[in-house]
Amino acid sequence: MEPITVIDGTALPVDRSDVDTDQIIPAEYLKRIERTGFGPFLFAEWRKDPAFVINDQRYAGACIMLAGENFGSGSSREHAPWAIEDAGFRAVIAPSFADIFRNNCTKIGLLPVELRAESVRALMDAVLDDPTTPIAVDLDGLTVRAPGLDETFDMEDFTRWRLLEGLDDIGLSLRNEERITAYEASRPSWLPTA
Repeated sequence: MEPITVIDGTALPVDRSDVDTDQIIPAEYLKRIERTGFGPFLFAEWRKDPAFVINDQRYAGACIMLAGENFGSGSSREHAPWAIEDAGFRAVIAPSFADIFRNNCTKIGLLPVELRAESVRALMDAVLDDPTTPIAVDLDGLTVRAPGLDETFDMEDFTRWRLLEGLDDIGLSLRNEERITAYEASRPSWLPTA
């Protein structure tokens, strides 16, 4: 997992509320055993509509996704944040997230940022008007900046630290690799090793 400090870029405005994980990545695409390769299936059903925003080339290369209330609701599938990350997004800004979705995002280094609904609306309107609108998400300073917007957001201290350090669950464990190795070396030889 890559450390996150500041994410600078443009945004894709998914101007919908209550987007559930089946809309983010439909179940028919969950047959892969890897964590990669889901990006092309992000919003697969909605992509069939040529007018859906992800098909608009003006938003190609966006690394921030803007969304409405209750983003990531529904099932607990980890594939939803995997698909968003695999499609090139590093942060999702919304007024609220489903708890499990938010947690799954932080486990892989996809930054979920909750801002006031009015601020998200202002960002959406700005990006819909000008797809090149620059947005900066500063995890270290807990701020989101864009033309006409400078707002703080909250994040639990431990989660913020993990993201700043680029530590997923395995990375956290490996910080104790010497102690783990010493413990394993001291175990009786008759105990299983794997």
